Amino acid sequence: MRPRIAASRERLYRVALAWCGDSMLADDLVQETLSLALQKVHQLRDRERLNAWLYSILNNCWKQYLRNRRPHEDLDDERPCDKPGPELMVDRLEIVSRVRTAVAALPLEQRRVLALVDLEGFSYSNVAEILEIPVGTVMSRLHRARKGLVKLLDTADEQATAKPAGSSLRRVK
Repeated sequence: MRPRIAASRERLYRVALAWCGDSMLADDLVQETLSLALQKVHQLRDRERLNAWLYSILNNCWKQYLRNRRPHEDLDDERPCDKPGPELMVDRLEIVSRVRTAVAALPLEQRRVLALVDLEGFSYSNVAEILEIPVGTVMSRLHRARKGLVKLLDTADEQATAKPAGSSLRRVK
């Protein structure tokens, strides 16, 4: 069971990073989650539900963190997965930055559901169990999160393509 728990680290990290936006905090949350999971593995009743159990522990660690401290967000911490050319890398970093900024602007409850469903591929019922909320709440939060994300990204695109104030040419006599 220990290897299966350890193998979940990267997936837990992605969700933790999506929730908190801070790579160091995400790493701490995952470390705490894995530590608790290894200590309490004997409490896991259904080994087929290991992933849902791990995400429930991560959710509880996150809630405990929020109770104890105010989170801060570091949106500039990007980890490229391969080595593209500089132009492609700049484009990717810009897109990642826009998406992270938009996701970070969503309310926390929407961000949590969005990360579990869209990043990790959990079913609505699994997310409801992990976050201890009704399935209908998962669906409505996900709908609002996706709508909000589209709106925020559209706004960011409009701002990026808009002319800066005073950029039009003027005729000088």
